[in-house]
Amino acid sequence: MDIAGIVNSANIVTLITLALLEIVLGIDNVIFIAILSGRLPANQQKFGRQLGLMMALLTRILLLLSLTWIMRLVAPLFTVVGNEISGRDLILLIGGLFLIVKSTMEMHHSLEGTDTHVGGATKKISFWGTIAQIAVLDIVFSLDSVITAVGLSNEVAVMVVAIVIAVLVMLAFSEALSRYIEKHPTIKILALSFLSLIGMSLVAEGMDFHIEKGYIYFAMAFSVVVELINIRMRASQPVKLHSIVESEDPHS
Repeated sequence: MDIAGIVNSANIVTLITLALLEIVLGIDNVIFIAILSGRLPANQQKFGRQLGLMMALLTRILLLLSLTWIMRLVAPLFTVVGNEISGRDLILLIGGLFLIVKSTMEMHHSLEGTDTHVGGATKKISFWGTIAQIAVLDIVFSLDSVITAVGLSNEVAVMVVAIVIAVLVMLAFSEALSRYIEKHPTIKILALSFLSLIGMSLVAEGMDFHIEKGYIYFAMAFSVVVELINIRMRASQPVKLHSIVESEDPHS
């Protein structure tokens, strides 16, 4: 890595800009990892989050070092209803559909709380099964992140450093974010709703229908601000989704 090439005014500005963008683009990845790792036993959650983010870092760097392969992904493979489908489109379509399905299932679990119990016994959550799901989405989120990086810089070293900085920042705040999401179920449902929305945008991108990410992130930020105000106002009466379901009288 050419350190001298990184340390100049133009590259430093690009590095800061790219690192900030990578953090923003990585928020959905962190939320997904936080929600999935929250389903693991308490003693495995921290390791699950850390491993998920390390996998995200590795995936991004490997994709950056495979720029020639990434460029080939945009070549059309076949045509469906007049739309040319490339390898990148397929990854976005599959990843988007997976994200929609997974978000819906997680919302069902959060509200109903029924899929972890079978015949009165608790169903174990597989650690490596959870990591495998994180790995699948890491590829999709990394592709979007790397394409953004390539569009902003021609220096691979600058892109790698920016991605490392972004992942370290996400790693530093992932535990606090996970605790906050678990403490406030409405934030968790809101986060899952936005993951579903991001999944829909990935499907649209895969079908060559571009949706500006700024609209999605603005909607996310606005809704989070409104919900934070709601949380502040109802601090004396916090919402607990599971307790509502479990406290229902079956004879009522």
